[in-house]
Amino acid sequence: MDLLSLLDINNTLVNIPIGGGYAMSWVEGFGTIFGLLCIWFASQEKTINYVFGLLNVTLFAVIFFQIQLYGLLLLQLFFFCANIYGWYAWTKPNSSGETLEVRWLSQSKLLAISGGSIAAIALLTIYIDPFFFSLATIAVDGMNLFGAELAEPVLAPDAFPFWDSTMTVLSIVAQILMTRKYVENWMLWIVINIISIGIYATQGVFAMSVQYSILMFIAANGAREWARTAKENINNKQVEKAIA
Repeated sequence: MDLLSLLDINNTLVNIPIGGGYAMSWVEGFGTIFGLLCIWFASQEKTINYVFGLLNVTLFAVIFFQIQLYGLLLLQLFFFCANIYGWYAWTKPNSSGETLEVRWLSQSKLLAISGGSIAAIALLTIYIDPFFFSLATIAVDGMNLFGAELAEPVLAPDAFPFWDSTMTVLSIVAQILMTRKYVENWMLWIVINIISIGIYATQGVFAMSVQYSILMFIAANGAREWARTAKENINNKQVEKAIA
């Protein structure tokens, strides 16, 4: 089997007997596995998570291209860049020779991010159709510059504007918080996964609901692990300060 065949969404890897049955392609299967590995290694604070994250967003970009969700395809570019930045931020030592530590957001940052997220969700809920249409148009025009010869996208109403807006905004915020090693990123991923489970179950895509259920438990474990690490980091700093 050649690479192009593996990347074809019509090339079935396995038929999952859930609901009415779900044919998972090779590209979705590998993308899902890489996504699970990314989240698991991130929950363990392992930098290798970004390798799997880059593979995950790349394969899902291929999927979104084939099913003509060009707005989501363009968002994968953001997540690709965020993974590269996170890899850099997690490994680059500061002026004291120390790398980034797991920590909690300060109260002021938490309030600012919460307020900004609520405002962004409200605005995106109202303008989600033209927003993704604009992203899709930009993506198509960009690819057409390189000879893709794609048809211009058609504006289609979103079935779940509020929930899709919430997942989009929180996913961006959670990804940024993860690159800075803030514990709160896991709380956001838990919320995102719960919403995803509900939406996919409502649409009858039960295999995706199962996938996000697994991701939810990994995120919950990540929250527990990072909260413990953050507490240890605080205690270590207090000891060092007392000694000094």
